[in-house]
Amino acid sequence: MRIIAAVLSVVVCLGASSLFAADPTNDEQKTLYALGLAISQSLATFSLSEGELEFVKAGITDGVLNRKAKVDVQAFGPKVQQLQKARASMLADKEKKAGEVFLAKAASEKGSTKTASGIVITVLKEGKGAAPKDSDTVKVHYHGTLTDGTVFDSSVQRGEPATFPLQRVIPCWTEGVQQIKVGGKSRLVCPSNQAYGDRGQPPTIKPGATLVFEVELLEIVKK
Repeated sequence: MRIIAAVLSVVVCLGASSLFAADPTNDEQKTLYALGLAISQSLATFSLSEGELEFVKAGITDGVLNRKAKVDVQAFGPKVQQLQKARASMLADKEKKAGEVFLAKAASEKGSTKTASGIVITVLKEGKGAAPKDSDTVKVHYHGTLTDGTVFDSSVQRGEPATFPLQRVIPCWTEGVQQIKVGGKSRLVCPSNQAYGDRGQPPTIKPGATLVFEVELLEIVKK
């Protein structure tokens, strides 16, 4: 219901519905448009079609203009969360199937190893130092992408290494980074159950998404 309230607040700010069809020209309009884009990301897990979006818009319009509601909000309001869960589950299943194909291809590449948990590890550069334990804190450079190459997080792009305890990251990292020696670099292909699972990290990381990381182990941080 918080999502619906946020959308309604935007409509109130915008006022006339014609603004939705017009290209923003001044800073205020562009800011409001950006707010609309931000809210649309919160609706990503619903996987709305253009036709379904029309019903959402109709509900917003009737609510803001105090028109007679076409459905009982008390009866159908709780079903919003049910619909979101059902759509997210469908999206996760689709992503998992695509991820299985990607993982199989990655595992077949020369030099790749698939672990019992399903992670595919490919050594890009052999390290010469020690390998960390799961109780260690490590300093790394990493580059994270979706299977289509979209970058969602990268210490390399930020130009600053990251430091974190291996027990406080996704399971793929906890396991995979332990296979890298200091000075080495590996590619980790992480199935969803070893990453963010069915919840994902919307809007960029979809539910059930397989993730790809290139990780360079710079240092095992001394306690």
